[in-house]
Amino acid sequence: MRAALSKSIAVVLIAFPLMAVGCGSAHGGQTADAPSSAAAPSKPAEATVDLSATQLAAIKIEPVGTYMFPVENEAVGNIDFDEDLSVQVFPPYQGTIIDTLAEIGNDVKKDQPLYSIKSPDLIQAESNLIGAAATFELTNKELARARNLSGTNGVSVRELEQATSDEQTAEGALKAARDAVRVFGKTDSEIDQMISSRKIDPALIVHSPISGRITARNAQPGFFVQPGAATAPYSVADVTIKWMLASIVEADIPRFQLGQPVDAQVIAYPNRVFRGKVSKIYATADPNTHRVIIRSEIADPKDELLPGMLANFVIRVQSPAEAIAIPANGVVREGDGTMTAWVTTNRNRFTQRIVKTGLRRDGRVQILEGLQRGELVVSDGAVFLSNMLQAPPTE
Repeated sequence: MRAALSKSIAVVLIAFPLMAVGCGSAHGGQTADAPSSAAAPSKPAEATVDLSATQLAAIKIEPVGTYMFPVENEAVGNIDFDEDLSVQVFPPYQGTIIDTLAEIGNDVKKDQPLYSIKSPDLIQAESNLIGAAATFELTNKELARARNLSGTNGVSVRELEQATSDEQTAEGALKAARDAVRVFGKTDSEIDQMISSRKIDPALIVHSPISGRITARNAQPGFFVQPGAATAPYSVADVTIKWMLASIVEADIPRFQLGQPVDAQVIAYPNRVFRGKVSKIYATADPNTHRVIIRSEIADPKDELLPGMLANFVIRVQSPAEAIAIPANGVVREGDGTMTAWVTTNRNRFTQRIVKTGLRRDGRVQILEGLQRGELVVSDGAVFLSNMLQAPPTE
């Protein structure tokens, strides 16, 4: 009896630790050395969609390719005349306007007369010319008479020398007087006419210094004008070249260089592109806006751009860059802001993939991350696939 009891107790003592071990395994217990599966989060599975033959007709598929994306900066600015080719035509001397010879909007050639003034300075110069011519004529006659009487008791050597000196002095004064009148724009034939007629011509003709178009006219007969006094009687500009002044943020300044190509568009001609190049980067920035003015020269042979027009500028700051790209209709912006595309290997099952986008141009989107060249991608109808994921499951 006692022996049987001892045997039962031994069986219980052996079985108890076995039960303890078995209970720990059933509840998922782990030892200190066993790694925890919860410590390594699982990667979310990519969403896939299978399309029927009818649904496939609603999308387009093409291989991922490349596209040459121009590297550009956009800005907004204004049209202006080329100030280097725009001239305010002041008279060289003060005077009163006698007549105007051109109207605003007229095309003029270089040296074409624009207006005339009655100049006191010209009148004085012409008076001196007529007086110098009379003096020269008198001294010339006296010298001729002295030479005729030379060698006789009528004229001494000293008197002959004096007559010669007077004639030479008068000749020099006449030449100086002619040059003084010539400065006012009078021709040699006009000067000869004044000398022969002994009449002055008070009209000073002011000519256009360049070929161009009359862009401003503030001249009326009777107005008193003088050099540099605002406002100029006329302004002439070469309208075949315009300036475009664009304002850019100062952080972008290192990207710009002289000579970079510029495309510009204005509201008046929405389908036209006016081309030019960067001609000047101004040396100062606006302390309030932190922007810098960039000037471009734009060809405008038909004079279609008017000063003050608002223009959109596209400045190519670098050579075009080749990059992986897909059509814009193949990229979807999801509700959380991520950009996705749909790829396939068998043209039946499609997998949604997150992509990182860059530049956009001509209906193409640059893909920085997420796709490889040659992969089959949905090029049109990607939104259709994304909407299928949002649709509630059918029972």
